[in-house]
Amino acid sequence: MRNLLFLLPLAYFISNATAADEAFPGIEKLMSSEEFKAAGLDKLSEAERTALNAWLLHYTATEAPTMLITNEDVKEVEAKHVIQANVKPPFKGWDGNTVFYLDNGQVWRQRLNGRVVYQGEDTAVEIKKNFLGFYKLYHVASGRSIGVSRVK
Repeated sequence: MRNLLFLLPLAYFISNATAADEAFPGIEKLMSSEEFKAAGLDKLSEAERTALNAWLLHYTATEAPTMLITNEDVKEVEAKHVIQANVKPPFKGWDGNTVFYLDNGQVWRQRLNGRVVYQGEDTAVEIKKNFLGFYKLYHVASGRSIGVSRVK
């Protein structure tokens, strides 16, 4: 079971997909090639990968949401999860109603009041969940942060 804990963040990702018409990408696309090989999944036949994808899709829809709330190991992994990305230009800070479009395809909206003006070139950000379960976006270059919520 502990060896399968690496699948839980993947299940969380899948369960939070917002576009209804997006096809399930399969485990091979959800993991890096290094993770895929390290887990030994490259040795599976096509039929075995198909069965694993079907199981993961079912697990995500039925059990993963509960595990995110009730399982301490899952909570610990989720708490340590940090999203690292770059805000797509132009990035001039935030003004109280800012939407952040990230280069990884995610979209986040400012959820707290605040204003920061930034005139530099560095758009690197980290998004972390705080102990109350809310997300904060940290702009690496300025050291400033703001509460955000995920849109996509």
